[in-house]
Amino acid sequence: MASSWRCAWTRWSPPSTRSAEVPAGSSCARASWKEGPPPAWVVKQCVRVPVFVMIRPRGGDFLYSDREVEVMKADIRLAKLHGADGLVFGALTEDGRIDTELCTALLAVCRPLPVTFHRAFDMVHDPVVALETLISLGFERVLTSGCDSSALEGLSLIKRLAEQAKGRIVVVPGGGITERNLQRILEGSTASEFHCSARSARDSGMKFRNPNVAMGASFSAPEYSIKVADVAKVRTLNAIAKNIL
Repeated sequence: MASSWRCAWTRWSPPSTRSAEVPAGSSCARASWKEGPPPAWVVKQCVRVPVFVMIRPRGGDFLYSDREVEVMKADIRLAKLHGADGLVFGALTEDGRIDTELCTALLAVCRPLPVTFHRAFDMVHDPVVALETLISLGFERVLTSGCDSSALEGLSLIKRLAEQAKGRIVVVPGGGITERNLQRILEGSTASEFHCSARSARDSGMKFRNPNVAMGASFSAPEYSIKVADVAKVRTLNAIAKNIL
């Protein structure tokens, strides 16, 4: 059976996931540098699947300062304190390699929980070498779009990485996965797990709206639109995965 990983984008998302009754999956409480992550203990009250907390102190690249590293360590300790089932993070050196020194230090703080290396992997200089580095460090999973703009476009590399891994690490396709392309991605990659947001937009309940003000960057989501987990999408994705694996 495929294990589906989905992101908890808003405080309304986890209950939707629970309603869809996702089996053998994981909810990823996404650490947002704008709003803060949904608290692990809140998400765990709403879902029946393991909750992996993403540790990311800001947007942008994955080259972190000493101060940011301390924030990451503090976030890991807080997530563990409040019942996280696993952690997700990624860190690179300035030349596009896995930052082994930093990852080793963060892994030590994360243990004994399982840890996933997130899509920072898609920004590495050499994915073949990077995968072996993650295996040697002891990561349980790596999330990747195959170093391309989506998992579908990076499918050939994802398959090669899964073959290279030989069960030593779980290669999880992620990036643009929907009910329209999941079957092709699972069959083409031989993956047993996948990552998706399965979200849709919900219109705000605000009746008065000021069209002249946006509370974020110009490329942010519309001010009066809220991203939520889509129950129908979660159920459809699960059904597709069950039929394939």
